[in-house]
Amino acid sequence: MQGVVRSLLLVAVATSMVSATRSYAQDEQSIGTGAVFVMTNAADRNTVISFRRAVDGSLRESRRVSTGGRGTGGVTDPLESQGSLTLSQDHSLLFAVNGGSGEISVFQVHGSQLTFVDKKTSGGSEPNAVAEHGNLVYVLNVGGSSNVVGFRLNAGGQVQRIPNSIRFLTTNNSEAASLAFSPDGQFLLVTERATNDIDAFRVQADGTLAPIVVNLSSDPGAFSASFAPNGAALVSETGPAGGNDASAISSYSIAPNGTLVPISTGVPTLGNANCWNAVTPDGRFVYTSNAGSSTISGFAISATGVLTPLGGTVVGTNPSGSTNLDIAVSADGKFLYTLNSGTGTIGIFGIQPDGTLNKVGEAEGLAQATGFNGIAAN
Repeated sequence: MQGVVRSLLLVAVATSMVSATRSYAQDEQSIGTGAVFVMTNAADRNTVISFRRAVDGSLRESRRVSTGGRGTGGVTDPLESQGSLTLSQDHSLLFAVNGGSGEISVFQVHGSQLTFVDKKTSGGSEPNAVAEHGNLVYVLNVGGSSNVVGFRLNAGGQVQRIPNSIRFLTTNNSEAASLAFSPDGQFLLVTERATNDIDAFRVQADGTLAPIVVNLSSDPGAFSASFAPNGAALVSETGPAGGNDASAISSYSIAPNGTLVPISTGVPTLGNANCWNAVTPDGRFVYTSNAGSSTISGFAISATGVLTPLGGTVVGTNPSGSTNLDIAVSADGKFLYTLNSGTGTIGIFGIQPDGTLNKVGEAEGLAQATGFNGIAAN
């Protein structure tokens, strides 16, 4: 009899565990499978905050995970970069820079849950951005002698530095702000704010980079570079010093020798301080974050890379004083998120079929003007 009772108890416990697991899974399913990640960049303990994304795009904080390193601290946009928090192409890994301790950290991604995998020195000073293509990872180091350094990524998510992969930029204090791989993995682009240059490196068979090819940006204030799936390089430009609503965006193709060939140049965003951009997964639209005017501008991307403003160009507005920094589009292409440093929120917008935006709301709970940098969306 005691054996029967013990067996029944074991069955009950097992059933309870299964029910709890199913309940958790059902909860994950009920609120959607997407996630948004932001980075505190705190000088004492850098941390990534994850949010679960509901089917309507709204967010609920899930967990805070230490990167194992230190950020730079600061007030508003201290890293001055795009890509300080980067998802891998397949969205299975998340890369974070530790600008204060000179490292990159890697996490495995399971929905909104993060598992720390690896941490390596960045090969330079003050890393502020990461780019990944397949098993190749490059880090941008903005401090000291500005450079990029390459790493190999293994199946477990660990990274190993590639010998002789360091490549220096045009000047020691280049104020480099972003790096991006072309969709075919043949080129790596780097933007330099101090020189207004866009550097192109051909990726060689061993993962190292060929000599630098320097291209002068067609418009002033080159800040961030990203790629559309069709290969068009998209560069956000803050505009001339002292300009009012003078920011712009340009598109380029890359010639085999690394020269950038202009397609659309200086297309106005009708906003101030456009430093970041994000492309929809289907490659139809690109959005820019105009931090100085708390707005978002949108553009259609043609098959040849021509940019056409959507409506009146400004397609989304955050509350005044938001200072919306980095920007991200969800993996399903349905939502756009902005990291609003000034108000300590994440702006949430629904992306309509014609590319226009519908304001969903804001996620609160972030500290205001405390050095947050980096946002990524799953």
